[in-house]
Amino acid sequence: MQDQEPPKIEFPCAYPIKVLGTSSDQFESIILEVFTRHAPGFDQETVVARGSSKGTFTSLTITITATGVAQLEALHQDLLATGHVKMVI
Repeated sequence: MQDQEPPKIEFPCAYPIKVLGTSSDQFESIILEVFTRHAPGFDQETVVARGSSKGTFTSLTITITATGVAQLEALHQDLLATGHVKMVI
């Protein structure tokens, strides 16, 4: 087997991010505030929110214009630091 490098992402690019967390009244507003800090100007009208079948979890799919790896890493760290996020895909 040959070790293959993952495909390189060319920045800037449209980059969808799915955030999964425990459902709460403030979940979406907290997550959108973090995204606004790291990707100002993203289109909030395109945010897709879905609740789990039992209503325990909410997922948000948010597409940003990613400018680089550093931006994505900082966004990921800040999302997890909120304490509301279970997973970022």
